[in-house]
Amino acid sequence: MAADDGNDRENEAGELWELISRARVVLWDFDGPVCGLFAGHSSERVAAELVRGLESRGPRGLLTERERESLDPLAVLRAVGRRHPGSDLVAGLEARLTQEEMRAASSARPTPYADALIRAWAARGSRLAVTTNNSPLVVRKYLDSRGLAPCFDPHVYGRTRDLERLKPDPYCLNRALNATGAAPGRALMIGDTPSDHEAARRAGVPFLGYARNARKEKLLREAGATVVVESLEPVLRILSARRRQAE
Repeated sequence: MAADDGNDRENEAGELWELISRARVVLWDFDGPVCGLFAGHSSERVAAELVRGLESRGPRGLLTERERESLDPLAVLRAVGRRHPGSDLVAGLEARLTQEEMRAASSARPTPYADALIRAWAARGSRLAVTTNNSPLVVRKYLDSRGLAPCFDPHVYGRTRDLERLKPDPYCLNRALNATGAAPGRALMIGDTPSDHEAARRAGVPFLGYARNARKEKLLREAGATVVVESLEPVLRILSARRRQAE
């Protein structure tokens, strides 16, 4: 069994090398791979406040019991969007979530090695894009605060009022591919959720899973992700090694 585990790790390391070698465009999910958006601003509290606001102002029975107990503000937004697509209620809820995300951006925690990896990829001439279910306003605020905006400009593709186009729909990935002129097979998506993996699969883009804990890794593996890292450090190490080889 130990030998099999060793072979699996070796095979996955080889796959990681291949993913990085082929990528000419790198599509980043935002909350997770780039930063912990709600590290200092509880997403659970935001979800609860969205629910309370809906119950005080929205139609009765708008959410199921399970949806009311959701700890994910995006899940609350999706649920309302499914029942009232394009409504003023959805527009107001999305605007409220954007406000909360903007507050969260001020205390977001950078993902270890993400800044260095982003800069290293950009320095190699690779094109970078953010493809996220968060508001693009929030992404730009965070990137500006870290001095990373030039690495991505103008390629930030985030949430729109059309909630049906949130991942796992590949809409934001396809926008990034079209804007950069990249063939799907020459791109790489870095994401931390099953919906990221599914969006990449639908867009035909190779996928690298980032899992900061065992629960995240389990969810990604169960969704079909074959290459998952618990840290971005080995990705940065491989990229640095390739740069030295090129020199």
